[in-house]
Amino acid sequence: MDHPFFNAKGVHHAHIVVHLSGQPDAALTRKTVDTVAELTQSVLGKALPVIAVTVQYIAADSWFIGGKSLAELGKSAFHLDISVTDETNTKAEKARYLREVHAAMARLRPDLHEVSYVHVIDARAAAYGYGGQTQEYRHQQAGV
Repeated sequence: MDHPFFNAKGVHHAHIVVHLSGQPDAALTRKTVDTVAELTQSVLGKALPVIAVTVQYIAADSWFIGGKSLAELGKSAFHLDISVTDETNTKAEKARYLREVHAAMARLRPDLHEVSYVHVIDARAAAYGYGGQTQEYRHQQAGV
């Protein structure tokens, strides 16, 4: 059965939370969302209609690395958590995603601190989902 959010590897969705240092900036938010969504599609193979992204800002004087605030350091930072269904991406894909997201964020924020994290969260299909249905249920219904 063809299904727009599945292929032979399984589910093609992602939930992403991005924390950015600094004051809210609509242009930076849009660029970040577009960049992260594009990389999530091209590197991890997720489908745009089911990529959900939230962006939150944290003041530079409230974000600490090595005991010093980003304001003191004169740097910016980000932290990205992405939840994907376990076993839908390889170690190599996840490693490439970490590299490419960090490089893209460094282009958006030239003062980026190296200690900016990307966390790919492999969530069990039976314990994760959207629209009131688990990813395991969607997987079974798609006949994958």
